[in-house]
Amino acid sequence: MTDRHNRDIERVAAPLPEPLEETTIDSHCHMELIAKASADDAAVGVILDVAKSVGIDRVVQIGYDLEQSKWSVACATAWPGKVLAAVALHPNEAPVVKNLEEQLTEIEKLAADPRVRGVGETGLDFYRTEPALRAKQEDSFRAHIEIAKRKNKALIIHDRDSHSDVLRVLREVGAPTKTIFHCFSGDREMAEECISAGYFLSFAGTVTFKNAPELREALKITPLSQMLVETDAPFLAPMPHRGSLNFPAQIPNTLRFMAEVVERNVNELAIATRENALSIFGSFD
Repeated sequence: MTDRHNRDIERVAAPLPEPLEETTIDSHCHMELIAKASADDAAVGVILDVAKSVGIDRVVQIGYDLEQSKWSVACATAWPGKVLAAVALHPNEAPVVKNLEEQLTEIEKLAADPRVRGVGETGLDFYRTEPALRAKQEDSFRAHIEIAKRKNKALIIHDRDSHSDVLRVLREVGAPTKTIFHCFSGDREMAEECISAGYFLSFAGTVTFKNAPELREALKITPLSQMLVETDAPFLAPMPHRGSLNFPAQIPNTLRFMAEVVERNVNELAIATRENALSIFGSFD
């Protein structure tokens, strides 16, 4: 089975890691693709309970199209204290939807919900979007930035093969006070620019992959005060279970690897990423 972005989601779940001593927050997850059920279904509760058993006690549920963004809002409403939502049209979605302006209007309405704390994931993706559609994609990105600023929500950026253009748009439009690079994929030089601008860098299972040495160099210079951790579940399961079904309970594997890279105690990273997420998204209650 694949999702609408042609990503395989029929995978075997990875085994549970050892629990963390300090709790932290999965700052970017797509639980509807794991639960395959309504937002208030017990299957979502199972995902959350399993995550809590290893120290991941809260999850930010991320939108990527209009219907799924509605699911995200419903999920955050159904699971107070455990889930918050973000809403958006994914960069691959925006250039191909009918009535983009109407859908952006609906996204802005959803963004006004008190359980919604972010606008995302939005941004640019030059890996899957052909050149002829990139102008429309950028228009959507700019519109999402303005929604985030009008609604005083965090901006959650998807950036794939488009680093310089994402940074250019942020400079031209002006980034919201709270801006997150989801699943950060840049190198040390890009990280330096993002850190200087005050952006948050969120690291996913990709940082554990053998083919990501530049990403690890970026992690090494990221201040704890600007660091987040995420799954992007059900995708990007960290080593040693790359290719497995990812879910919020896999955060400890990523966080322990990150702690080794930056030569810090994993408890420090758990506390820092938790407090950063709370400073960005606010209380989950």
